[in-house]
Amino acid sequence: MSDPVPCCADKPWLRNYEQNVPATLDFDPACMPELLSRTARLVPDKMALVFEGYRLTYRQLQAMVDRLAGHLAHFGVRKGDAVAILLPNTIACVVSYYAVLKIGAVTVMNNPLYTDRELEHQFNDSGARMLITIDLLANRMIDLRPQTAIRQIIYTSIGDYLPLAKKVLFPLVARKRGLAADVKPAEGVYAWKTLMRGSAPPPAGVALTHADVAMIQYTGGTTGVSKGAILTHGNLSCQVQQLRSWFPRFSKDYQVMLGALPFFHVFGLSTSMNFAVYMGWGNILVPKPQPDPLLKSIAKYKPTFAPLVPTMYIGILNHRRIARTDLSSIAGCFSGSAPLPVEVIREFEEKTGAVIVEGYGLTEATPVTHINPFGGQRKPGSVGLPIPGTDCRIVSLADGASDVPAGEPGELLIRGPQVMRGYLNKPAETAAALADGWLHTGDIATMDDDGYFYIVDRKKDMIISGGYNVYPRDIEEVVYSHPSVREAAAIGVPHPSRGEQVKVFVVLKEGCTLTEAELIDYCRDKLAKYKLPTRVAFCKELPKSNVGKILKKELRAAELQKPR
Repeated sequence: MSDPVPCCADKPWLRNYEQNVPATLDFDPACMPELLSRTARLVPDKMALVFEGYRLTYRQLQAMVDRLAGHLAHFGVRKGDAVAILLPNTIACVVSYYAVLKIGAVTVMNNPLYTDRELEHQFNDSGARMLITIDLLANRMIDLRPQTAIRQIIYTSIGDYLPLAKKVLFPLVARKRGLAADVKPAEGVYAWKTLMRGSAPPPAGVALTHADVAMIQYTGGTTGVSKGAILTHGNLSCQVQQLRSWFPRFSKDYQVMLGALPFFHVFGLSTSMNFAVYMGWGNILVPKPQPDPLLKSIAKYKPTFAPLVPTMYIGILNHRRIARTDLSSIAGCFSGSAPLPVEVIREFEEKTGAVIVEGYGLTEATPVTHINPFGGQRKPGSVGLPIPGTDCRIVSLADGASDVPAGEPGELLIRGPQVMRGYLNKPAETAAALADGWLHTGDIATMDDDGYFYIVDRKKDMIISGGYNVYPRDIEEVVYSHPSVREAAAIGVPHPSRGEQVKVFVVLKEGCTLTEAELIDYCRDKLAKYKLPTRVAFCKELPKSNVGKILKKELRAAELQKPR
C-alpha cells in the first residue's frame, strides 16, 4: 500500500478560488507611502478619512503626511530610526504612520491600553527615539521617558480635528468627560496642532524597497514573551495586494470602510487602514469600537465594508438600538482573531444583507493568510483557503517535519510574501519560527479534501479576549510576583461576549491567605485591563506532568465540563 499523499501537495485550495481570483500575483514593487501618493493623485477629492464628522480628502491627507514628515526629518529622525505611535484610531494616527514610513523610519505601533511597565519594554526593545501619543497619556509618557531612549514627544488631542459645532463645544465638555487633558510643560514635548500649523521643509527623498524594514509589531505585552515581529515594506504592500485580489467585486468602485479594528494591531492596520488607502476608499475612524459608537457610525456614514472581530458582531447584535438601526449599507464583512459562531453569522447577515467571510492570520504574517471565498463556498468553522501567493503545509506533531494527509491534525506552516523577516533581537526564536523557510505558526490545524483549513487548537495556549491576544505568561508573571503565591496557571475560559476571559488557578504558600478580589486588585496596575483575570480559583495543587510541567489542558477540560 502506498503512503498517503501529503494534504497540501497539489494545493487543492486553488480549485475553490472564486472566479477572477488569481492563483498567483505579480506584485507591484511600490511601498505604502508611494501607494498613498498614487491614490492621492488618482482620487484627490475623495473622502479619505472621517472622524467625528470631520472629513479629510486624499489630497488633504497627503499634504498632512508631507508636512509631518518634514517636521520629523527636522527633528533628526532618519531612515531606520524607530518611532513609537501610541494612539487610538484618529486622523493623527494615520498621518503619523504614513509620515514615519515616508522618511524611511520604522513605525512601532503601541496599544494605548498598556501599562507603563509594558510600554517601557516595547520602547526599549525597539529602540524608539520619538513618541507620538495623545494628550490623555502624555503626562504618563513624559514621566516614563527617562527610562527610555525617547528624545521627543508629540501629543495630539481628540479635539484637534472636529467639525465646527463640535470644536466649539469640545473645550467645555472634554475634561469633564475625560476626553482631554492638560499636558505639563517639558523640554522636547510638542503639541500636534502647533507643529501642523507651522511650515516645515520638505523631507529629502528617501528610496524605499520591499526589502526595507517598515515596522516592529509586537505580538505580546511584557518582558519575556513580547516579541517584536520585523515587518518589511514588502510585507505591508504585498498584503494589501493579496487582499485586493481576494475581493475582486469590490476593486472597481469606491467603498466606505468601517475603521473599527484598532490600527495599533496589525489586523486593523492591514485590513482597514492600509487596505482602504491602497483601494482609494473612505475610512470611518472609530477610536472606541464599542457597540454604541459602532451603531452610530453605521447609521450616520453608511459603511459598505466592515472588518470586525467576533466580539464586535456580538455586541452590535445585542445592543438595544439594533432594531432601530439601518445596517443595510454593509455589503462585505471580514472576521478574524477568534471563531465566529454560526448563529451570529446568520443573524448579522439577515440584518444587513452582507456576506461575512471568516479568515485566519497572525502578527508574523502581517497578518492574513487564509480567508473564506467571498463569492464562493464558505464552510462553517473553517478559516478558508490560503490567499494568492501563500503556500501552506500541515506537519506531524510527532516529528514537526513530515507532511500529514488530509483530515489529520498537525502544525500549520506558512510561506508567502507577507511573512515577517524575523523577531527583533531574538535570533533563537527567529530560527525556530522560520525553520527551513516556513513560518511555524504553533497552531494545530486540519485541511479537508477541498483545501479548506480548520484551526483545532493553539499550541501556544494563547487566550483571545475581546479580540485581543493575551498570553498566559503575561498574567502568570504578575501573579507569581505576589508574596503569597506559590504556583499559578492562567487559562482562557468561555465568556458570552468577549469570547474568552482569563481565569487563574493559584496555589498559595503555606500559612498565607488571599482572596479573589485582593489578587485581581494586585494585578490591576500591572496589566492592561483586557488582560486582567476575572476569575480566580485557589487549589491545593495543580495537575502536572511527570517532569513537573503544569498541565493546562487538564484545567481547561475540567472548566469546559462544568455546567453553565
